[in-house]
Amino acid sequence: MIARPSRRFLPALFVLSLMVGRQVLIGQSGGPGEKVLLGTWRLDLEKSSYFPGPGPRSETRTYTADKDGVQGVINRVYADGHTEVIEYRANYDHEQAVTGTPAYDAITLKKVDDYTSESVLSHAGMVYGTARRVISPDGSTMTIAFERKTREDTIRNVAVYRRVPN
Repeated sequence: MIARPSRRFLPALFVLSLMVGRQVLIGQSGGPGEKVLLGTWRLDLEKSSYFPGPGPRSETRTYTADKDGVQGVINRVYADGHTEVIEYRANYDHEQAVTGTPAYDAITLKKVDDYTSESVLSHAGMVYGTARRVISPDGSTMTIAFERKTREDTIRNVAVYRRVPN
C-alpha cells in the first residue's frame, strides 16, 4: 500500500513532478492535477492476459488534452484481423458517449487518485462491464483490468500498456 502524502507536502510534490518531466495540466475543476494519462500507450501482449481469450493482436491508446478535457482514441486489431477505432472523452464524473464499437456506447469514469480511475462501460443504458485503470508512479506503465459477468459468460482481461516515448 502506498502512503499518501499530507496536504502540506502537496505543493512540493507538485513542483517536483514538474522537475522530473511529468505532464501537468490544469484540471477541469480549475485546480492543478497531474494528468499522467496523456500520451500514447502501446499494449504489451506478453504481460497481458485475456480470459477466455483470445486477446487482440495489437492495441494503441492515445490521450490528448483539448479545451473540452481529454480525448481518448483506441486503435485495436483483433485476433481475427478486424479493427476498431474507438473514441470517447476521458473526462470524469459524467457519462460520455463512445463511438467506434458495437459492444458499448457510453463510459462513466471516476477518478480514484492521480494514477487510478474506475469506469463503467454501458450499452443502451445497461452495464456492459467495469474497468480499473492504474498508471505506475513513474508514468511508464498503465494497467487496465476489465471484468464482465453475465449469466452466459465471464470475461476477465488484464491489459498492460507501455508509454510510447514522445
